[in-house]
Amino acid sequence: MLTKFIDRSLLNLRRLLRVGKFAQCSRFRILRNCDLQSSPVRGNRRANVALDKTLHSSSVKFSEDFSKDFLEGYFYYFAYGSCMCPVDLKRSLGENTHLYVMGIATLKGYRIGFHYYSSQRQCGALDILPDPTREVQGVLYRLPWRLSDRLDRREGVQQNAYRHEWVTVDRGKQTYIRARTYVVVQKTSVEIPPNDWYFNVVMRGATTCRLPEHYCWQLFQHMYKLQLAYARSDDRDRVQEIQLSCV
Repeated sequence: MLTKFIDRSLLNLRRLLRVGKFAQCSRFRILRNCDLQSSPVRGNRRANVALDKTLHSSSVKFSEDFSKDFLEGYFYYFAYGSCMCPVDLKRSLGENTHLYVMGIATLKGYRIGFHYYSSQRQCGALDILPDPTREVQGVLYRLPWRLSDRLDRREGVQQNAYRHEWVTVDRGKQTYIRARTYVVVQKTSVEIPPNDWYFNVVMRGATTCRLPEHYCWQLFQHMYKLQLAYARSDDRDRVQEIQLSCV
């Protein structure tokens, strides 16, 4: 069954290459672990043989939706907060996002912080801030372009809550340039603690996608200490002032 699907997809791909429908794209990804050039091929036997070897390689992992992605295009998205959890991301994007998970990625030169109050969640939400001595672990997605506007809506781009930030992330030995992530536009002066629901969603995403254990503990301790500090009257008063100003 899989062999027939591969052969049929390969035939369709060759037809698309011959008519030059990929001429608009500088590159297209067939698989998570393998890139091929997107320039049109007309009667190029060497290119077709190379394509055959790639598609039938034992190291190749196939997705039944990859032929659809060829026509639509995609973008890379680095998630470091609640969107690390594919289940929670599915709630906003309206479709299963597990297939789009590339894996763990590292963003160097930034650190996490809770310098944003989410009126929707009624608690602090994660942000990243430049810091040349630190790094942020997260999940790299390869999302179809049709989900771009939905992701912006989730992050409140039109409301000026978050904005796009183009970053370079590393996943294993591979580097991804101009991956999209989101940063807070108007950062609060103090960190706002997350509530228990947000706490659990972030930790569920971190553990489900198997972020390094030491980083999961750092993330846990950061959120836990913020909640403890909020229990003190002086910190609670300052946070409540910020919450009222954000309403």
